[in-house]
Amino acid sequence: MSDPSVTRAATQPAGRPIPRRDGAPRLTRVVPLHWMLLLPALAVIGILLLYPLLRVLLLSFQDYGLDNVISGEPDFNGIDNYVQLLTDPYLWRIALPNTAVFAVVAVGGTVAFGTLVAVLLRSLGRVARTIVLSCVMVAWAMPAVSGTYVWIWIFDVDNGLARQLLGAVGLIGPEGFNWFTERLSFYAIVTLNVIHHGFPFVAVTVLAGLLTIPREYYEAALLDGATAWQRFWHVTVPTIRPVFAVVTILSTIWDFKVFAQVYLMPGGSGTNPEVLNFGTWSYIRSFARQDYGLGSAIAVLLTLILLAITVIYLRSLFKDEEFE
Repeated sequence: MSDPSVTRAATQPAGRPIPRRDGAPRLTRVVPLHWMLLLPALAVIGILLLYPLLRVLLLSFQDYGLDNVISGEPDFNGIDNYVQLLTDPYLWRIALPNTAVFAVVAVGGTVAFGTLVAVLLRSLGRVARTIVLSCVMVAWAMPAVSGTYVWIWIFDVDNGLARQLLGAVGLIGPEGFNWFTERLSFYAIVTLNVIHHGFPFVAVTVLAGLLTIPREYYEAALLDGATAWQRFWHVTVPTIRPVFAVVTILSTIWDFKVFAQVYLMPGGSGTNPEVLNFGTWSYIRSFARQDYGLGSAIAVLLTLILLAITVIYLRSLFKDEEFE
């Protein structure tokens, strides 16, 4: 015969006291199943993400150069790197405007163009939607490095497609024009590159949100005499606002820390200091000049800016939902 205490223990809910034979309760601790399932993923995140972040944060409080790499002995200097960074005119005149203004324009262009493509896809039939969506996915699948070299070829000074087209209509003379030396034209090309590479994600995500909106909403708006623009702002946007929040936040994070699209462009690797953003500036300070402490401080500052932007945006989003 089975032991009655064993039978009672098997039927007791997890984490509750199990009575012993002498009548005294015995507590058992059971690890919840969801934590056991998440443990491998959390361990990988801790190794691959948290440790590098902590290492960068530690380096930002050190005067860590090539000599320290050889000796392996750090030289702590407190907040000197941050004082040097925040008092450097280059931060306020070049790096921060290049990063922030470019991110605002690129995020706005990516979300707007991606939304237009999503609206177009929603209006197409199944066959046409599949064909257009397949073409859109090609742009998304293209690596950032390959896409950047395509845009470099388009705006090549001597044989670029832009030079040939503009020269044919007389807008550029035989001497051509170097698009990569001027700060404005340089970032105009980078913006086109980033929008081309990022709009498929926005289009697919917004399309998924559009397909969840009941057609009755639009039919009711049509009965009220709403135009297409009014239906978009008063029906589409409020209904899938969380979708727009997700694509905007993710696009902001990606565009603030753009690196390859700037570094691979002529002048973006440091030969033209006027076009550096936070990502390339941090990389060049760390690896080209072996000033790992200041380079880490730049990376930490960029991370703090991104966190602040994300928190502010989420708070405003949740506040609007509470009022609704």
